[in-house]
Amino acid sequence: MRTARFTLDPAFTVGDVDPRLFGSFVEHLGRCVYTGIFEPDHPTADEAGLRRDVLDLVRELGVTAVRYPGGNFVSGYRWEDSVGPVEDRPRRLDLAWRTTETNRFGLSEFIAFVKKIGPRAEPMMAVNLGTRGVAEAIELQEYANHPGGTELSERRIAHGDKEPFGIRLWCLGNEMDGPWQTGHKTAEEYGRIAAETARAMRQIDPSVELVACGSSGRSMPTFAAWEATVLEETYELVDHISLHAYYEPLDGDVDSFLASAVDMEAFIEDVVATCDHVGARLKSKKKISLSFDEWNVWYLSRTDAEVAALDWPEAPRLLEDNYSVTDAVVFGSLLIALLRHADRVTVACLAQLVNVIAPIMTEPGGPAWRQTTFFPFAQASRYGRGEVLDVRVDSPVYETRKYGETDLLHATAVRAEDGTVTVFAVNRGRTEPLPLEVTLSGLDLSRVVEHSALADADPDARNTLAEPERVTPHPVDGTAIRDGRLEAVLEPLSWNVIRLA
Repeated sequence: MRTARFTLDPAFTVGDVDPRLFGSFVEHLGRCVYTGIFEPDHPTADEAGLRRDVLDLVRELGVTAVRYPGGNFVSGYRWEDSVGPVEDRPRRLDLAWRTTETNRFGLSEFIAFVKKIGPRAEPMMAVNLGTRGVAEAIELQEYANHPGGTELSERRIAHGDKEPFGIRLWCLGNEMDGPWQTGHKTAEEYGRIAAETARAMRQIDPSVELVACGSSGRSMPTFAAWEATVLEETYELVDHISLHAYYEPLDGDVDSFLASAVDMEAFIEDVVATCDHVGARLKSKKKISLSFDEWNVWYLSRTDAEVAALDWPEAPRLLEDNYSVTDAVVFGSLLIALLRHADRVTVACLAQLVNVIAPIMTEPGGPAWRQTTFFPFAQASRYGRGEVLDVRVDSPVYETRKYGETDLLHATAVRAEDGTVTVFAVNRGRTEPLPLEVTLSGLDLSRVVEHSALADADPDARNTLAEPERVTPHPVDGTAIRDGRLEAVLEPLSWNVIRLA
């Protein structure tokens, strides 16, 4: 097996990691909220009904921003239903997921949840531009953020929240290009309402950060044309444009699945090119950032049948994918793709946080546990803070049906403020170990603090209620720095974290 190689040099960098790259997503979908983060009758529930065991795992995961309340759910969302005394909140049909929403958990409860994650976590609020519009968006903003003295801000105070919520980051709708979206719009229609909503929200507070809806997938027939049209209307009014991508193995093509990040990186680069083209046309010096606010491994092909079978239940078991080692390696590779584009991707949200295609699973009245995908996210959030170094790999390749020749090695590296460096690397090869050599140029590094790998002899191994710790990262021996060069061996089908000091 040929050795994979790259060079690290602090003179060649991508950019600083925005902490919000490690965001997540809470939608009123399945059991993400009810019996996920919120279960008042659970033995660990706090005074607000939040599961303490889940909060502990969310803190360990290292989540920095939480997008809410959707997702497709937001396009039918009436924010007024989710505030005030719980006993007065109405039950509504949720058209997106064919369920009944009780509104027992609402805006105030969500803000309390984010605050309990910790001081570095922030809310990312989506407004409904599907069935509602400008007026409702600015009313929600005033209720949430204005200190007092107006009907809406005083209503919040009367509901028990004296201090404003201080929501800075707002999504202008969700996936408005998708025909499945309630209130689906053309690019021209959405561009106009997004621009008018952004303009009104900035009249209340010029400092808000706004995310315009990009394409809900790179495969959409209107991809790129949608972004260009929307940005023609909103370029000087918004800060970010959104990207959404999910990956699963199709037709048994595991090799292409392992190369999913090839598509993610191309998606990012295409959107950057589109944004910069519009900026050039408008003769603007501004650069639009990217908010990759939905991404994950998701067995999406199963979803339509799951949802169609529902008859308006409350919080059913829905989209509860159980992730394997193979899924976790792909997941880690997607994280690497985001880090490799940290100069333009400044917000990203793993969809979702609990139970629904999530790194954390719970049983009602029972335990919470970590899925295999929990570990790459937690390690990247912990050690992926700092400046991303430019990694250009020289790697053996393998053939994929979908992407042609693809590197077996997918890697990036992040240099922290104290000079330590963490290498994140995936070996996509399913059967053979991959030797790795990294030349350390201009870096004062002499020792390997740790090399951990997530891999298993059974690529289908997964964590379950019965075996919640079947798969965890393990230490790798033999990794060392010799004569200014890191030498390691990456196990077959593995996610690796190598920390250097």
